[in-house]
Amino acid sequence: MSQEAPRSAIVTGASRGIGKAIALRLAADGFAVTVNYAGSRAAAEAVAAQITAAGGRAIAVGADVSKTDEVARLFDESVRAWGRVDALVNNAGALLTKPVAEITDEEFDRLFAVNVRGTFLCCRQAARRMADGGRIVNLSSSTTAMMLPGYAAYCATKGAVEQLSHVLAKELGPRGITVNVVSPGPTDTELFGQGKTEEQKQFYARMAALGRLGTPEDIAGVVAALVGPDGRWVSGQNVRANGGLI
Repeated sequence: MSQEAPRSAIVTGASRGIGKAIALRLAADGFAVTVNYAGSRAAAEAVAAQITAAGGRAIAVGADVSKTDEVARLFDESVRAWGRVDALVNNAGALLTKPVAEITDEEFDRLFAVNVRGTFLCCRQAARRMADGGRIVNLSSSTTAMMLPGYAAYCATKGAVEQLSHVLAKELGPRGITVNVVSPGPTDTELFGQGKTEEQKQFYARMAALGRLGTPEDIAGVVAALVGPDGRWVSGQNVRANGGLI
């Protein structure tokens, strides 16, 4: 593709952690990247600056993915900058770990607003505006298969993401667009480490067959494979990137 119209990718929630690693990896692979953020403007702009300093192309765009108009603007700005959208990585998400009996209506609604509605709104825009032959990757979680106490509401949101993805793969397949899910296991990010002792982290590390926590770069590598040319024949799948956790 010409310099004037690079392959482009939108990565939601890309100011830190797994989203940041995905944005950096896709930029290194030749994508022009839209680094989405909700509240961390400085962090997102730093990610974009890191990409441009390395010779890549990136912009930072603030948008709350749970809001229809903001998602539309996210795509508008991406198309304005890059000419088209070739890949969408729905990484933005919220985590809540509480027993069902203790979850408030407000907590439940917020969790579904970000994880399910946000993914749906971005996928809807992609279904309308993505270039033929594009790639969509939605982030779920390996906790959906683990039955961990306290994760019921969170797993419910990620289960919804998985089913949405499977059906969307069928809907968009005729246009050559692939839709897949990546489900990380415990990954060594700032968010994962909050409230955990080193002993608790090591407990999760030992659960994996490979005997360690995942890294954001591990997850980014899987996403990169799915959105790259070698991912053209993979669609409707859920890749559990968890080091053999389950």
